[in-house]
Amino acid sequence: MLFNSLQFAVFFIVVVGLYFAIPHRFRWMMLLAASYYFYMCWKVEYVLLIMFSTAVDYVAGLRMSKIPDRRGRRKYLWLSLFCNLGILFFYKYFNFLSRSVTGVLQTWNIFYEAPLFHVLLPVGISFYTFQTLSYTIDVYRGRIPAERHLGIYALYVAFWPQLVAGPIERTHHLLPQFRERYAFNYDRVVGGLRLMLWGLFKKVAVADHLAVYVNRVYNHVDDYQGLPLMTATFFFAVQIYCDFSGYTDMARGAARIMGYDLMENFRRPYFSKSIREFWQRWHISLSTWFRDYVYIPLGGKRASTERWYANLFVTFLLSGLWHGANWTFVIWGALHGIYLILENLTGFFQTRLANRWFPGEGALMNRAVRASLTFAMVCFAWIFFRANTVGDAFAVIGKIFLIDLENLGVEVVGLTSFFRSVLLVLILFAVDAVDRRTGIQTALTRLPVVVRWSIYTTVLWAVMISGIFGVQQEFIYFQF
Repeated sequence: MLFNSLQFAVFFIVVVGLYFAIPHRFRWMMLLAASYYFYMCWKVEYVLLIMFSTAVDYVAGLRMSKIPDRRGRRKYLWLSLFCNLGILFFYKYFNFLSRSVTGVLQTWNIFYEAPLFHVLLPVGISFYTFQTLSYTIDVYRGRIPAERHLGIYALYVAFWPQLVAGPIERTHHLLPQFRERYAFNYDRVVGGLRLMLWGLFKKVAVADHLAVYVNRVYNHVDDYQGLPLMTATFFFAVQIYCDFSGYTDMARGAARIMGYDLMENFRRPYFSKSIREFWQRWHISLSTWFRDYVYIPLGGKRASTERWYANLFVTFLLSGLWHGANWTFVIWGALHGIYLILENLTGFFQTRLANRWFPGEGALMNRAVRASLTFAMVCFAWIFFRANTVGDAFAVIGKIFLIDLENLGVEVVGLTSFFRSVLLVLILFAVDAVDRRTGIQTALTRLPVVVRWSIYTTVLWAVMISGIFGVQQEFIYFQF
């Protein structure tokens, strides 16, 4: 069930209506049933994986809570890790490993076909697996008490707004909220609907529209060079941001309407002035998860300089692998690891270059130069993320600077569609700029009612005329 579908609109109205109509003590049951139904709309039997993961971690948490020392708890932590990561490996990485082994053997003239399993990747498996793991690891560390209510814990794992594409919530933040009593609040509901509308605009009007250009170029990289490749790469950077943050906005808005607060997952990442800052603003729930459960346990910055850089690189390598079972994602993660290492070695070279050209770190042009250099580096890495194969990625890199002034890239989708795409991108960055200065929610509430509702109507109208309809456009991060 997609957020950008009529089916979801009906589901949402029914669930929210029931939520406020029934007594508080029954709400968790209704939300849990709705969450399982929401997930079963993709493939019924895969709900059993969530139930199995929930049961294992619930029992592991209870067992660990009765053991005072970490050494005694360790076997239950290993049980949780083995079950959750085992399921994730089988469905997401087994075939990737098999194909990689086959390819390596063939380079040595050993022709052996490793076994493959033809199974559908359960949607959202990487998200809810990491969410359950954070619970068991925190219980093991003694940072949180084990949850004794099975239903409440099951709802924490499967809460439908953020089930399939995050944000990846932490137990201490989300789980206690399910015990709170939330009454209908007009301002909160309007704020949630406003956030959902903006998310829908980013997904349907911007991301899906840009996807037409991006797909035509990146699915036929041999047919293009120069400006079309540059434009497609730039459009993809905006597409993936709008697609993913659009889902997050809709998830946070839907949860807010019912009273629940989901963590912020994006904070205007393309205004970042360094790669470090970019990862403080992009997919925040994942970057903080890897920081807390991979980078810091490896030693973080506390080790020697060489070990510190190795910890950074390994963390981002695993982050790339988390995104997908393909070498393109591994290279993408490795690039960001290299970027961060180079930033530390060169003293944030974006800053040094900007200071040389435009002295004064607070100056507008100085900030603009640093942000532009960071964005260019991020876009270069996006080439590997979007390319269908590693070969396609290197083909793009090899031809992206072969500029042909007779082929400006407009003809890929036609003049009208191209300039509509440019206009939508400009609107997006303008809104983000306003949000950076005053906060878009605050700016809207200061406007007269007539002006405010005119803006809402205009955004909804833009969704209707700019959206690519006829086929449902899935969110990119559903594949992860």
